Amino acid sequence: MSQFTFETTPKIICEQGGADRLGEIARSLGITRLFLVTDAGLIKAKLIDGALASLNAAGVATTVFSDVLADPPEVSVQAAVDAAHAAGVDGVIGFGGGSSLDTAKLVALLARTPQVLPEIYGIGLARGPRLPLIQVPTTAGTGSEVTPISILTTPSHEKKGVVSPLLYPDVALLDSRLTLGLPPAVTAMTGVDAMVHAIEAYTTRLKKNPLSDALAVKALQLLYANLPAAFSDGKDATVRENMLLGSLFAGMAFANAPVGAVHALAYPLGGHYHLPHGLSNSLVLGPVLEFNLPAAQTLYAELGRAIAPGTVSASDEVAATIFVKAIRQLVATMPYAQTLHEAGVKEADLPMLATDAMNVQRLLVNNPRDVAYDDALAIYRAAF
Repeated sequence: MSQFTFETTPKIICEQGGADRLGEIARSLGITRLFLVTDAGLIKAKLIDGALASLNAAGVATTVFSDVLADPPEVSVQAAVDAAHAAGVDGVIGFGGGSSLDTAKLVALLARTPQVLPEIYGIGLARGPRLPLIQVPTTAGTGSEVTPISILTTPSHEKKGVVSPLLYPDVALLDSRLTLGLPPAVTAMTGVDAMVHAIEAYTTRLKKNPLSDALAVKALQLLYANLPAAFSDGKDATVRENMLLGSLFAGMAFANAPVGAVHALAYPLGGHYHLPHGLSNSLVLGPVLEFNLPAAQTLYAELGRAIAPGTVSASDEVAATIFVKAIRQLVATMPYAQTLHEAGVKEADLPMLATDAMNVQRLLVNNPRDVAYDDALAIYRAAF
């Protein structure tokens, strides 16, 4: 049996209405002065009202920070850390999409153990301890509630990650009620993001293992089956819960079997054009699958058999081709831009994007096929 290490969030709660028990959950971690990291849109939508009422009833003094920005820049994260220091908090909740959860991770770390952000980008450079941390996702996409990664945007428009086991939260709470109001486009983008996590975890080159494989397959089955209904009928709580579970399983998988070229090529699109992360992934997904096919045929065939029962008796070549076609056909039905051109990317910027993608070696080394600059540029051109 191959040797591997598998880590994840120690406590996961999946409960409709669970956000209304956050006061009890916070108290169980010894939190009395809480810093809640969210965004202005969730406050306006009153999605945090139940959580705040629960925290108040439990006697947990709560400071709300709602200035989270998409693809959080360093300055935004530092502002949150400074606000947490000023409030003298002893615990943190991330409540929202991936940007809020990623910000909350670093607030919990840096408010307890101050460090300079540029000095902890990379793997295992952060120092602890951190404050108690609870993560409550309101989108089914990033899986950040079960990953040890926080992705920020640097002043030079690069996306860099702090990767450390310290960033696993103490509790992840899945409450599907919080996702019922997600607009179709956001549902679609985040859902495809989660599918990419599953696909790339299953095909990763360096740390693929039996646990991540099982989680990635189950995640892809849930997401592929439920995504069309999730964005066309967003009020179905069962579908929404299946999407949250799919995102969670994919997050657990890629936290231990890291992602590859799709994410590496998506990061420059987010850094320079501020495209939503799920959209960036979706725009390059098809071309990357085609590029990887010669090296990942057997693995793609296995994924094809997991989502398309008619491929069970097909050859690897046929099953892999069907898999790539099925994923591309699903993405083509999503209610958002389908090409880089439609998303506002300038053709003249493609070489610059390819150059930046080559700097994301942390992820490219995991890809099942080596990616050179010319390959990255060709993928961007195919996506344009």
